[in-house]
Amino acid sequence: MSLKIGNEAEDKASSYLQKKGYTILERNFHSKFGEIDIIAQKENVLHFCEVKFSQNYDPITRITSSKMNKIIKTINYYLLTHAHSCDYQIDAILVTPENIEIIKNISY
Repeated sequence: MSLKIGNEAEDKASSYLQKKGYTILERNFHSKFGEIDIIAQKENVLHFCEVKFSQNYDPITRITSSKMNKIIKTINYYLLTHAHSCDYQIDAILVTPENIEIIKNISY
């Protein structure tokens, strides 16, 4: 997938979250372990969001156990380097040409 398509999917996901009342704290947070696409907050809960786009199949299939391990390590690094005292969860935001869907509190 091209960088342009990925950025467009993340822009759509960010707009979707803002319309749902989330505050976007960061986008594309990087560590040596990996990247978090969107970090948002709503009602004293941090949401670490993995954005996946697909034109031809269900984008959730692109979140593998290896990807989840990288996300979790990156979240741990984020929490060490940023002062937050609220709960958190990992969400998947699935973007297709026709739809945007959020799956809350995913695990693998």
